[in-house]
Amino acid sequence: MKIYTRTGDAGETGLFGGGRVSKADARVEAYGTIDELNAVIGWTIAKLADPNEWKARLRTIQADLFTIGAHLATPEPKGRRSKPVLPALPVTRVEEFEAWIDAADASLPPLRAFILPGGHEAGAALHIARTVCRRAERDVVRLGAHDSIDPFIVKYLNRLSDLLFTAARAVNHTAGMPEKEWHPDTMP
Repeated sequence: MKIYTRTGDAGETGLFGGGRVSKADARVEAYGTIDELNAVIGWTIAKLADPNEWKARLRTIQADLFTIGAHLATPEPKGRRSKPVLPALPVTRVEEFEAWIDAADASLPPLRAFILPGGHEAGAALHIARTVCRRAERDVVRLGAHDSIDPFIVKYLNRLSDLLFTAARAVNHTAGMPEKEWHPDTMP
C-alpha cells in the first residue's frame, strides 16, 4: 500500500463507507482534530519517564481515539450503501476516566484557583493535549449540529479533557513541580 494516492490533490478526501467531501468539511475537521489529539498524546507519552501509570492509560486513550476517528469518518449511508462494520465505541471508558480522576485527585492539593499550564515537560504536554481535546469536542459538537454523530463521543471528549487536566496536575506533582496559580491582581 502506497502512502500517497493522489486522490486528494484537488482538495477532497474519501470517507469510510464511501463518498467524497471537501477537506474543509466539518466531518473531516472533527476527525482531523481527533488525529491531532492522538499525536499530541503520543508526544506526551514520549515525555513521560518509565515506569509511569499514565503511559498505559494514554495508550488506551490512543486506541479509543482511533475508534472515535473511524466513527466520525463514517457518515450515515446514502442510497444502497450499507454502513461498514466499525469497532465498538468504548462506552465504559467514561466511568474509568472518572475513577482515574478521583484516584489522582485524592493525592493532589485541592484546587483554589485556576492553574497556569506548564510545569514538567510531560505535564505541559498534557495541558496541550487538554486544549486540543477541547477543540476536538467543539468540532464534534459543530458536526453534530447538522450531521448524525453518536452523542457518546461528546461525552467521552468532555471527560477526557477533565482527565488530561488532572493527569497534568498529577504528573507535575510527582515531578515536584509546584503549580502556578492564576491570581490576576498579583500577576506581573
